Amino acid sequence: MLLDMASDAFGDRVVVGRLASGFTATDLRVRALSGAASIHGADADAVVYLAPNGPAFPVAMFAAAYAGVPLVPLNYRLGTDQLQALLAKHPNAIGIADEAGLAHLAAAGIGGHTPEDWLTLTKTPRVEPEEIYDDGPAVVIYTSGTTSEPKGVLLRHSNLVSYVLGSVEFMNAAEDDAALVSVPPYHIAAVANVISNLYGGRRTIVLEQFEPEQWLETVRGEAVTNALVVPTMLSRIIEAVTAGADGAVPSLRSLAYGGAPMPGSVIEKALNAWPEVGFVNAYGLTETSSTVAVLGPDEHRAAVASDDPLVRARLSSVGRVLPTVELEIRDDADQLLPAGMPGRICVRGEQVSAEYAGVGRAVDARGFFDTRDKGFLDDEGYLFIGGRVDDTIIRGAENIAPAEIEEIILRHPDVLDVAVIGVPDEEWGQRIEAAVVTRSGGQLDDSELREFVRNELRSSKTPDRFWFWTELPRTETGKLIRRRVLEQVLASENAPA
Repeated sequence: MLLDMASDAFGDRVVVGRLASGFTATDLRVRALSGAASIHGADADAVVYLAPNGPAFPVAMFAAAYAGVPLVPLNYRLGTDQLQALLAKHPNAIGIADEAGLAHLAAAGIGGHTPEDWLTLTKTPRVEPEEIYDDGPAVVIYTSGTTSEPKGVLLRHSNLVSYVLGSVEFMNAAEDDAALVSVPPYHIAAVANVISNLYGGRRTIVLEQFEPEQWLETVRGEAVTNALVVPTMLSRIIEAVTAGADGAVPSLRSLAYGGAPMPGSVIEKALNAWPEVGFVNAYGLTETSSTVAVLGPDEHRAAVASDDPLVRARLSSVGRVLPTVELEIRDDADQLLPAGMPGRICVRGEQVSAEYAGVGRAVDARGFFDTRDKGFLDDEGYLFIGGRVDDTIIRGAENIAPAEIEEIILRHPDVLDVAVIGVPDEEWGQRIEAAVVTRSGGQLDDSELREFVRNELRSSKTPDRFWFWTELPRTETGKLIRRRVLEQVLASENAPA
């Protein structure tokens, strides 16, 4: 439906790819219909996408939709055993994969095309398939599996369409608007950006391999007006500009970020570097079809300019909940908590799938989904995220949120990145330790950093030990893999002297 509307309303507008070589909304529809015919011809029940992001991705997404089968984008950086386990769940799929991915598909007995071959194959118009009216799964996204075996999140057509209709105005973009997306196809933000930018009438460009200098050059070269990054990317961009890279972005009007916590020092530097850019912090999950809360441009500027500590603190929030989503903060007994009290974030709405392959919907009797994120609402309804429920450190019967300590450590001018974890301890149950990445040329030691934290927090929340590493384990979208931090710390502590 979304693609049909776009093709009918602005069929000649380039909506995918570079301005000189991209294709229009009508081209996308022709290719998607042609791809659907190929899917039917192969008698496939899913489309596996195992390649970097690019123009073949939206064609695959809408071809799968026209064919009435789900798109299954997989993490092409997973190991062989992990990929084979996921591919085994889709034995009757048709695949789109890069050269390395084709070998994985072949090992799983799945036929496939390279992205280039897929675009060539779908260029020729074919007979339109019968229209699909049921609300089957549109996309299956497997969670990153950083703490357990990946689960397949089912996003139905109604979930994705509800998200778009509730957050985007149809054809609200100017003809020359362009969005730069720098996230992989197996991330919910990639899926959401395809459909939301298309519905708004905005051309989407993908940066397959992120480098800060290349990102800046692409923004200038393609006259990018809107961009999406994860916090680690923005941090690297600002670092590059600080080091002397050309930071001019004259066409850029909006920069959205999300997927992981944004250090306050980074967003403040970005706001100062680009005063004409509107920054947007978007919070959401795969299970919620992307964004459920937004901190808009005006709120960013108001927070950074305010002398009121409560208003300024909102720069660390994810903004207010979308009007189409209901949100509750609950305690461990499922009782609602008042403003200012931290608890579990639970959400409900048409865009909330909360559905897993082979499991069903993980919602309560009232239809609310427990995100497993901790947070609280302030008196004005701004949502603050406090990390994952599973990340809580229990030290001497006291619950301690790693995010609170990490925020303080990141204020140190020589700290670039940090992860706080709970390590098993016979006396306290868990003790607090922190893995720290210093900025280039930064010189820090345990005592200095411990004193810095103790001046802001009480001693019971000051890490017992600091580790200084060159980098932290993170996913491509910037999420900290806390389990691996703990594994590395335990391995270091148990290593022979």
